[in-house]
Amino acid sequence: MRSITPRGLQPNVLGTFDTIVMAVAGSAPAYSLAATTAVLVGSVGLAAPAALLYCAIPMLGIVLAYRRLGRIDVNAGAGYSWVGRTLHPFLGFLSGWALVVAATIFMVAGSLPAGQLTLALFDPYLAADTTLATAVGAGWFLAMLLVVLGGARLTVRAQLLITGAELAILLLFVVGALLHRGAATAFDWSWLGFSHFDGVSGFASGALIAAFCYWGWDVTGNLSEETRDSRRTAGLAALVGIGIVFLLFETFTIAVNVILSSHEIQEGGTGVLALLGRAIWPGWGGKLLILAVMLSTVATLETTLIQVTRSLFAMGRDHTMPAALGSVHRRWNTPWVAVTVVGAVALGLFAAATALGSVGDILGEAVHAMGLQIAFYYGLAGIAAIVAYRGTLLASVRDFVLGGVWPLLGSAYMFWVFVTALDELSRTSVAVGLGGLGAGVVPMLWYWRKGSAYYRCPARLDAVRALAAAEPYGGVPGQRRGGAGEPLATDF
Repeated sequence: MRSITPRGLQPNVLGTFDTIVMAVAGSAPAYSLAATTAVLVGSVGLAAPAALLYCAIPMLGIVLAYRRLGRIDVNAGAGYSWVGRTLHPFLGFLSGWALVVAATIFMVAGSLPAGQLTLALFDPYLAADTTLATAVGAGWFLAMLLVVLGGARLTVRAQLLITGAELAILLLFVVGALLHRGAATAFDWSWLGFSHFDGVSGFASGALIAAFCYWGWDVTGNLSEETRDSRRTAGLAALVGIGIVFLLFETFTIAVNVILSSHEIQEGGTGVLALLGRAIWPGWGGKLLILAVMLSTVATLETTLIQVTRSLFAMGRDHTMPAALGSVHRRWNTPWVAVTVVGAVALGLFAAATALGSVGDILGEAVHAMGLQIAFYYGLAGIAAIVAYRGTLLASVRDFVLGGVWPLLGSAYMFWVFVTALDELSRTSVAVGLGGLGAGVVPMLWYWRKGSAYYRCPARLDAVRALAAAEPYGGVPGQRRGGAGEPLATDF
């Protein structure tokens, strides 16, 4: 029986390549395209590629913020820890809570399409049955729950297989789209400009959906305690991962604009990639892209489970949520209580989802609600990076731009999207998005009154002090003579 490490999680399980794969799987290129293309085109029309482009630029600022914060604090809670130790513990808790709520909603928003797509491989008519799709999706969810429960090593092996197959299919269709003849609409460079947006509000609506598309790369931060040389690896993997999914998003969105008519896109809904597949390769093309979306959905279910369970684990360890959530399995070194709780809650939501309407209706409302929560906690992380590195921002032009200006741009963008979108979204989406955030006030105040050390005496996160502490050991944070994995004073 393995001994438990001080943090409880098994260290040094993931390498650089593994972590890049997890970052790509977290953003789920095929699933995100299937889930959002029709919604995005419905919001901004031909400007869908522009919405993804102009969201990617500030999103990169948030990626840079995560990379810099991860260098000075390795913590499975990621933003929950960083925001709490730089801005305020209340904001830190709400940041972690926003991720937990968004991920929990995604258990339904992701599992339903997984079931629907599995059924569509055999009989398209079965896929329209919400009850049956829910049951099959719940089966996929339970399978991924067991994989995550089995430990990080099993998780990454499953991810390499699933995401590898997904990317191979997508790249095959990238080539097919380039060679395809015949177009519903001729390509126009204006699709990458601002002319097709219906004013500022239209741009904000598209930006919120685009933010959901990119969401998930930050799983590398939640896996940092289980990653080799994580101070370097986690941030690098996030940068490479966001670059890969950006190229795939742009390629497929432009292909959809060119090959399919706006009517076909709206009629296709979440099956728009299947339409694209049949248009590129009649007959088997649609089935193959359905398979890619199904694999992507299953893969991102796994990474989302990692994010929510690691976040809850960190909260339980800090006693800002029930302490049992911070427990780890002695054999698998996984937060088994957190995994069990998430599984039970998600299964309850699956049962409720059958009464809410079609898969498309559920998915559309969920995407918008999650977008609000994602914009909230990403925006806080960008500010946290600036505060943590405030003593180094004027050291060089590079530090000023990459550590100050770009994360600030990312945060400002996220908060602007959050506020502006409130006037554009349906009451259901706003209620779920804001109500989910507001619910976090209850456990926050409860454990604050109980005297959790997280609230009473947080160890302030300061890059100058952390980097200075690393200098006698070669100047690389977290790498000391005799042990690259030893923690700095800023770690848990």
